[in-house]
Amino acid sequence: MGMSYRRYLYGERVYGCSKCKTHLATIHSMISRAFNGQHGRAYLFESVVNIVEGEPCDRPMTTGNHTVRDIYCIKCNTTLGWKYDKAYEVSQRYKEGKFILERNLLVDVQ
Repeated sequence: MGMSYRRYLYGERVYGCSKCKTHLATIHSMISRAFNGQHGRAYLFESVVNIVEGEPCDRPMTTGNHTVRDIYCIKCNTTLGWKYDKAYEVSQRYKEGKFILERNLLVDVQ
């Protein structure tokens, strides 16, 4: 395994890991602020960078069963949220391939 390089993001608002400030996503990739994580409010993003994905597992959530994988910061390994792999409810399929980042684990960088 080679070295891992982190991507740096640019824009009017960049979200980073609250522990090490590694860039994760921009405001332009945010889809919704109306989500809840395991520890409070969360945001739904179209794309996230500088993460490592865990193994998929089925989880019962308030909107039904989903196959998700936890996501971690590539630099400090802090758990940041999860990625939706599969939604079993037809009305929730828009979440597939999207990412949840918990608000209290994010900071504004730049």
